[in-house]
Amino acid sequence: MNTNRRQFIKAGAAAAAAPFIPWTSKAFANVAKNDRPRIGCIGVGSMGSGDARHHAEFGDIVAVCDVDSRRAAEAKNSDKIGKGKAEAYGDYRKVLDRNDIDVVSVVTPDHWHVKIAIEALLAGKHVFCQKPLTLTLEENQLIRNACKANPKLVFLVGTQQRSDDERFLRAVNMVQKGLLGKIKKITVGINGAPTGGPFPIVEPPKELDWIMWLGQAAKVPYREKRCHYEFRWWYEYSGGKFTDWGAHHVDIATWAMNEDKQGHGPVEIDGQNCKHPVPFKEGYPTVDDSYNTSHEFDVKCLYSNGVEMHITSAGDNGVLFEGEKGRIFVNREKITGKPIEEKWDKDQFGPDDLVRLYKGKPFEGHKENFYRCIREGGLPVSDVFSHVQTMATCHLAAISARLGRTIHWDPKAEKIIGDDQAAAFFARVPRKGYEIPHVKV
Repeated sequence: MNTNRRQFIKAGAAAAAAPFIPWTSKAFANVAKNDRPRIGCIGVGSMGSGDARHHAEFGDIVAVCDVDSRRAAEAKNSDKIGKGKAEAYGDYRKVLDRNDIDVVSVVTPDHWHVKIAIEALLAGKHVFCQKPLTLTLEENQLIRNACKANPKLVFLVGTQQRSDDERFLRAVNMVQKGLLGKIKKITVGINGAPTGGPFPIVEPPKELDWIMWLGQAAKVPYREKRCHYEFRWWYEYSGGKFTDWGAHHVDIATWAMNEDKQGHGPVEIDGQNCKHPVPFKEGYPTVDDSYNTSHEFDVKCLYSNGVEMHITSAGDNGVLFEGEKGRIFVNREKITGKPIEEKWDKDQFGPDDLVRLYKGKPFEGHKENFYRCIREGGLPVSDVFSHVQTMATCHLAAISARLGRTIHWDPKAEKIIGDDQAAAFFARVPRKGYEIPHVKV
């Protein structure tokens, strides 16, 4: 690593003079080419390649990796990613072994996120990881500990709703400032998951390393709909809509309520009103050839302050906040309600509020924020510590839905209480050889 680039990564630069910077990467235009961070992209499918193209605005992609060799080759030869110069790998460990790589982008199926991310931190890399970050409640603790043990490394979770859309920040600001009065109820609409199957067993494509793709999950025959984008609808690899969209909308609700700190969270989670596309017994699907995540649901999460949050497949996709004085609805297309129409937040939502929500940084896109934090230090707008609080609620909703009953959670001890069967879903036993490192703080 040359001296200039080392200074870019470790020493940092002075904060921008302007308190408000719009979505742009021009803030980094004065960084000389040989000072730019060197990036390794692990997972370069549809989402991963999109993220890689954006990373390339801030650094030089010198390595790409995917268990699908066709995707790795496409990323290597893309004029916007590897430019024919990046090394292509099928094993992510070869990326982490390179001492010349400063940043890794992890855009794999959910069940791989934490293992790769922790190993990247242990290898001294800054980490960008797509949401949802974790697969289990235990993984929340594992990744949080790893970040606490490596405070000089920046870790940003790709929940772009915290940064790419001012509507969500306006809603969070309005709730946090009490402009709606005491919040009584929040409805988080995340739509239902698809149903499908039975899917036949077929031979894996020759370019796909199926056994490596499975990672910590149990070894099973290849079915096309278990892999690539469709992994989301299998509890073996994901949490279905609870984590896929919950990582966005539950996150906004959790942030607005100031419940995104360790020791906070719901105390009762009622998943009785949930349906699965296949039969379940004791929380596990009884067939292995069909999508199995909950596809119709209304999970009620009760907080100690009396707030009810409903995570539902019904109604509009978005977040509805209902307070004593008024209510607002926000999603990626609009923010509505009387408090918005009458501008209750006039003079109470401006650049200073955006900087506050951004933990002292300018308002800008999430990758801009990521690379700014690498240069200047500080926590990114979507940090691990707040994200795992959101994920705890999402995982608890999925567990209660799988069991079809109410479970109780001690947010300070981070334990499911009074239900041994539900508590058994706290962690999973990984397949031998794919264990996740446990980092002591």
